[in-house]
Amino acid sequence: MLLPFLDFTPLAERERTARRELDLNAPHAPGMYRDVVPVTCRPGAAPVLGGEGPVIDWVLRMAPVPAEDFLDRRAATIGLDPALLDRMADTVVAMHARLPPLARDQAAGFAWLAQGNRASALAAGLPPARIEAWVVAMQHRLARLGPWLREREEAGFVRRIHGDLHLGNLCLWQGNPVPFDALEFNEAMATFDTGYDIAFLLMDLDLRAGRPAANRVMNRIIARTADTGLLRGLPVFLSMRALVRAHVAARSNNPPAAARYLAAAEAYLAPTAPAVLAIGGLQGTGKSTLARRLAPELGPAPGAVILRSDEIRKLINGLSPEDRLPQAAYRAEVSRAVFATLARHAAAAASAGHGVIADGMFFAAEQRAAIEAAAGALPFHGFWLSAPMAELEARVAGRVGDASDADVAVLRQAAKGDPGQGAWHLIHAGNADDPVAQIALIMRHNNPV
Repeated sequence: MLLPFLDFTPLAERERTARRELDLNAPHAPGMYRDVVPVTCRPGAAPVLGGEGPVIDWVLRMAPVPAEDFLDRRAATIGLDPALLDRMADTVVAMHARLPPLARDQAAGFAWLAQGNRASALAAGLPPARIEAWVVAMQHRLARLGPWLREREEAGFVRRIHGDLHLGNLCLWQGNPVPFDALEFNEAMATFDTGYDIAFLLMDLDLRAGRPAANRVMNRIIARTADTGLLRGLPVFLSMRALVRAHVAARSNNPPAAARYLAAAEAYLAPTAPAVLAIGGLQGTGKSTLARRLAPELGPAPGAVILRSDEIRKLINGLSPEDRLPQAAYRAEVSRAVFATLARHAAAAASAGHGVIADGMFFAAEQRAAIEAAAGALPFHGFWLSAPMAELEARVAGRVGDASDADVAVLRQAAKGDPGQGAWHLIHAGNADDPVAQIALIMRHNNPV
């Protein structure tokens, strides 16, 4: 398959890109990438690695990886379980944290990418009318994002990213998910916002593993970084990535895949009505489980951002969601800071036109007022979950690897101050109930089609 932006004909270019690939990838996959060696060939002899004679090519040597350990293969066979999805997200966060900020006129860069995608898509035989319509929609979105793209650069989000972060370029190495095969041949194509890197993975998960998987990874990344700002650019980033895959699939003589990616590129730019939901209640009522079930279908792709007070509390203290906090981290002043941060991030996501689900106890009236105000012009729905105490105690006692530090004693103490639903909708969340159906009914009633 020939690509107009690649030319590995010169021997020196093959050596340069091999060495660049080693430099880019070795830090993220220690031990997988080994070295770059010449292929030499004496007159009348067979080519050898690292031997005497003229150099005819260059080879990057890597450790072998079983086929079943590539994450695109796992997605297509046994699937990607929640724990692996979380570890993938953590890997991406760690990778980006090691990259230094760079200067880049992102507005000009994305305009250049859009035109390059247009040319490649037309050359690959994708429908001209649809491609031209995509370009117009993309240009409209980019014009609105100009100031935000500059803000992202000033805030340090422009870096020398992986550049090709789809499932086929992630694998299990020594038991851990690692990225490999970063884009090595063009620095301009790989110097962009970290959100653009994340979007490739989210788009690929969306189409290969399903929207719940993409939503989980997005939310894990935001929980670890607090970067709700990336949501404003996601429609453009996802669409750009999908169109890349569409014209690559078309050049690879895979019309079904090309059609699917093109449809996705169009859909990511199409307006989708977002909303802000708040889910409150005692520990063990299933707030976080319910939020994960609702989020993939709420608002623009890949679904709503979940802002969980327990995760925000951990991030404020510099910990991962599963780390435990001392009791001092639950003082009243800390909780006020946690819920103020939650409301601030909710407002940022809502103003970006993204769906939001706020997950917390919301006992205080000022906490409820703040999250309702954070919705701004978007529809707001407040839900209060309730379940029998015996069921709550069993759930809390059975938690493993959760962001909540509450035990049964904490639950019993909190129950003494339970303020009840107030003006929010009461949702029955016992073992025999279906809270998703109840919420769907309420939202249909309040937002008739």
